[in-house]
Amino acid sequence: MLTDDVRKEIAAKIYHCFQETAPILLLTKTYPDIEIGDAYHIQNYVVSSFKQAGSRVKGYKIGLTSKAVQQLVGSTEPNFSPLLDHMFTAEKSELARSNWLTPVVESELAFVIKDRLTGPGINVADIIRGTDFVLPAIEIADFRVARAPGMDVRDITADMAAAGGVVLGGNPVSLHDIDILAVNCSLIINEEERAKGVASEVLGNPLSAVAWLANKLSEFGVALEPGQVILSGAMLNAQPVEAGDQILARFDNGLGDIKLSFN
Repeated sequence: MLTDDVRKEIAAKIYHCFQETAPILLLTKTYPDIEIGDAYHIQNYVVSSFKQAGSRVKGYKIGLTSKAVQQLVGSTEPNFSPLLDHMFTAEKSELARSNWLTPVVESELAFVIKDRLTGPGINVADIIRGTDFVLPAIEIADFRVARAPGMDVRDITADMAAAGGVVLGGNPVSLHDIDILAVNCSLIINEEERAKGVASEVLGNPLSAVAWLANKLSEFGVALEPGQVILSGAMLNAQPVEAGDQILARFDNGLGDIKLSFN
């Protein structure tokens, strides 16, 4: 366990990475005593710095929703991070690759919350009742803590779970109108299908992922609030992007397409 002064020192370094687009070394190498509890405290200090600069929390992302990925980074559960308003990007945006470190894109389902959801004890039925609608989404993950052999859940969680950007599609769909487990998506880059997946690959059920988040947040005295956007987890393997890439995420079940490009 780290002292609070060290946590604040690390958070300042990560916040600086956002400003200068420059990475830092693995926290687990530099601070071998860091624990997952420290990582969430560090994350919170980074978010506080953004709030002081005028940003607002608009939702949360859930990461590590694949059991294989959890095992790879030494975790037994997902992780999460707040999403800030400045991270949301309009559909069909052209983003400057130079503003990112090592970006990857993922296709996800975004849940827009209708009713306040306070854990513990939240289940799938509560999520269905408390969700206004779902949207297709592209998450842009980026890594201020530079990826390297030995990176684990502590490095990723402290780094805001690699949260970078979010693009929301414009086709809202009610959970009552789709089989959420059967939603399919293809990620197409430069007209080549790079990955495809199905929503049931997200922790077995993306509804379960959102319920996990509501219950996990309760450990920090936080609830899911009306209007917040929750990224429920990657439906397919993340794909790296470079300048000149044209990205298309294609969802079925009436959710439609999302386009994005890097220049």
